[in-house]
Amino acid sequence: MIREMTLDDLNIVCEMELRLFSSPWPRESYEYELKENPYSHLFVAENEEGTIVGYAGVWTTFDQAQITTIGVDLPYRRQHWASRLMDHLINCAAEKGCEMISLEVRVSNAPALTCYKKYGFEIINIRKSYYQDNHEDAYLMMKPIGGNL
Repeated sequence: MIREMTLDDLNIVCEMELRLFSSPWPRESYEYELKENPYSHLFVAENEEGTIVGYAGVWTTFDQAQITTIGVDLPYRRQHWASRLMDHLINCAAEKGCEMISLEVRVSNAPALTCYKKYGFEIINIRKSYYQDNHEDAYLMMKPIGGNL
């Protein structure tokens, strides 16, 4: 099941974020996104036992959407959770009237690149030294989604 993230989910999400990413979002960023940012939509994925297994976020502004984060905890990978979250983000953006959706991904993240290409995302640019932890470049990827599905 995928549902909207709440403040009550943040302990679990932030612990997961630390395990998954070398440049994790701080808790304050999630709090801001949940309480203050009207363009932000954050979700968690729960398994049948109610355990949070992943999370994702997207910003929707006018006709553009930006995937801000997507992560699946290590024990739950290769169980289609990332695909379910991605489908949910794309549908959310389309329902908000967005025509395009974009994301950034580390150039070294081959598994994510493969996943995003399967979804029809194309590399349109390189953001030099995008990541703060090691100054790695990021690919900017975009995909048309034809809003208001």
